[in-house]
Amino acid sequence: MAYETEDHETQYCFPAINSSCIKGKRSRHEYNIMYVFFSLLSAWTVFLNLLVIISISHFKKLHTPTNLIILSLAVADMFVGLIVIPIQAIKLIETCWYFGDTFCGLFLAITGLLLSASLNNLILIAVDRYVAVCHPLLYQQKITTTKTLVIICICWLWSSAYNISFITDNRYFDTSSRTYGCYGKCPFMVKFAWSITDLFLSFLFPCTVIIILYMKIFYVAHQQVKVINSLMKSGKCVTEGSVMRKSESKAALTLGIIVTVYLFCYIPYYILSLTVNTIISFKIVTLLLWTFYINSGLNPLIYALFYRWFKVSVKHILTCKIFQTASSLVDILTDYHT
Repeated sequence: MAYETEDHETQYCFPAINSSCIKGKRSRHEYNIMYVFFSLLSAWTVFLNLLVIISISHFKKLHTPTNLIILSLAVADMFVGLIVIPIQAIKLIETCWYFGDTFCGLFLAITGLLLSASLNNLILIAVDRYVAVCHPLLYQQKITTTKTLVIICICWLWSSAYNISFITDNRYFDTSSRTYGCYGKCPFMVKFAWSITDLFLSFLFPCTVIIILYMKIFYVAHQQVKVINSLMKSGKCVTEGSVMRKSESKAALTLGIIVTVYLFCYIPYYILSLTVNTIISFKIVTLLLWTFYINSGLNPLIYALFYRWFKVSVKHILTCKIFQTASSLVDILTDYHT
């Protein structure tokens, strides 16, 4: 157990190994509270994102390009709750890594994969909303369900290939090359060349693209809404196309909130993680890291606040109506406006 003993004797992660790391001490009360909290956080994240996955997968009316990207993002968030949060919680609470060098590399690869996949999905959301708001006449032609599925698959494959290369080249799996301190840690060591590459591919490029696209989206959407509102106030006829553009603008705003919350969690953590060995406290980086993980459980709450289809689909799921015959054909979008 990792909680503090009565005699305050020094504890080791692996007592039988001479080079074992020293285990941090915690009170029994602190130890139990942390395990309960992180268990609930993991269950919460998995459950809410599973509701999103089931909703979009089950109801055919929700099989739109935008919702498919939301589904892909929910899959990444669900695996954060299912894999990353529990293992990181054990590592934080026990202050030791008990899973060996091989799984250390595998876990870092999985974490990197989910991080990359989430960023790629946010780029796809930004591109999707950009075309819908700024080039509405081209949206149906350029953004189709089939194209979106193919691009999502390519993004996941790219994320997998990149992170496998990243971990392999930095030799996380090579236990003979252990040059870092004691046994019982899962360190994050990156070669300088990979640091520069990752800085560009995992931070500068995706964040720049997302921010630029959304600045353009919000500007165009604001102009469109102003025109439509002025037409309505003057009593002039508002075409169906104008209503659709206003609807797309509202959808862009909702997804923009998700993107903004993600970037606010991601950018500070990424910047500070680059300076973890210099002037920034490791505790601050750890706090930002967990803020970033908690973000995986926030997106479904945003859907619940702004998307009526999510509220309706959750009601169908929790009341087991999805098991009824032809329930997937139910039009849960009826009387719903984005």
